[in-house]
Amino acid sequence: MTVAVPLAEQLRPRDTDLFFGQEHLRSKLENLLRAARLPSLLFFGPPGSGKSTLALLLAGARGGKVTRISAPEAGIQQLRRLLAGTDILVLDELHRFSKAQQDFFLPLLESGEMILLATTTENPSFSVTAQLLSRLHVLRLHPLKHADLARIAERGEERMQCALDVDVRDLLCGLSGGDARTLLNLVEYAAALPEDARALGDIKKVLPELVARHDKQGDKHYDLASALIKSIRGSDPDAAVYYLACLLEGGEDPRFVCRRLILSAAEDVGLADPAALPLAAACRHAVELIGMPEGYLPMAETAIYLALAPKSNSAYAAYVNAAREVKANGACPVPLHLRNPAGRLQKAWGYGKDYLYPHNYPDAWVEQEYLPEELAGRRFYFPKSHGEEGRFTRRRPQAAGAADRRGNSQAGENPAQ
Repeated sequence: MTVAVPLAEQLRPRDTDLFFGQEHLRSKLENLLRAARLPSLLFFGPPGSGKSTLALLLAGARGGKVTRISAPEAGIQQLRRLLAGTDILVLDELHRFSKAQQDFFLPLLESGEMILLATTTENPSFSVTAQLLSRLHVLRLHPLKHADLARIAERGEERMQCALDVDVRDLLCGLSGGDARTLLNLVEYAAALPEDARALGDIKKVLPELVARHDKQGDKHYDLASALIKSIRGSDPDAAVYYLACLLEGGEDPRFVCRRLILSAAEDVGLADPAALPLAAACRHAVELIGMPEGYLPMAETAIYLALAPKSNSAYAAYVNAAREVKANGACPVPLHLRNPAGRLQKAWGYGKDYLYPHNYPDAWVEQEYLPEELAGRRFYFPKSHGEEGRFTRRRPQAAGAADRRGNSQAGENPAQ
């Protein structure tokens, strides 16, 4: 049985005129094509952005024996055989090679014996060894824009000898997520439908369910998590629930999302709404109890609650300030009156002497120094005035006096600024 070549492979550009997108790289590509010698390159970008296509275009324009392999398919012994007489190696998914496998290329590139044109979807700062990275020029590609995707879709329609409505084409471009390969697969799927089943409403009903892909170890994983937290911190519930959906619909581990929500409750909402942290912790328990897909419900409720809650990072800032002092000067001895007089010997040494028990005083507060003598008067915690935290600090009898010592502190910076 003859296997049909996928539409995406049929339309892979054979010259730069048919390569759409990545306009920010045009001048660099032209310079590379004119250069006396093609340097070894690493194309970094999301799936379907044109990494392999650009590598093949440059290799074809340069001439010589070109070998193309995918990292998961080849070990070092196979590489030795394949590279005999090879001038240019086009290597897909470089990040799939181990450190030892990546080191294999070092002498080849150092001597100029071979040109390496590699691709990766993972951040090369973390997935490629520093030694190999120093021998490669990195070209970063971005997801394709809608206008470029539309031109690619039109080429696909021409090859499939069908004409999709503009609204259908826009739908497919949006679903592709900037990935030309996914787009052409959708065009191929739609073109195979009967002509009377290609209306927008019909297409929406019969298209295969698409999952918004993201590599759980790659940049998009961390970008989406970062966007979720920053949206909560910025009190935008719409953006928070959107990025939550991006993570979950992309197959993210719900436990990872719950951990991020718990951290956000402690760091960004903090004492402005102390109920946020137990709510986030309860969210994780609820998700573990009911599982997925219904687990999105407590996560959505928690994300929206955190976004709407008043914000205070004072607990986070206080710890960073205190940790900075400890790292700079070490831990100072605990004052004698705060030490535990566990036995007669400790009492003889003065442990616990002159300690004032706060509950014996009105409002359960009495003025005494708790910090080591070297740090007396220093402040690490600076309360915010809004939300529950404002009410807490108004109930602290020492708050006014402590505020007078603010000028004595050198550790009062907000570490998030």
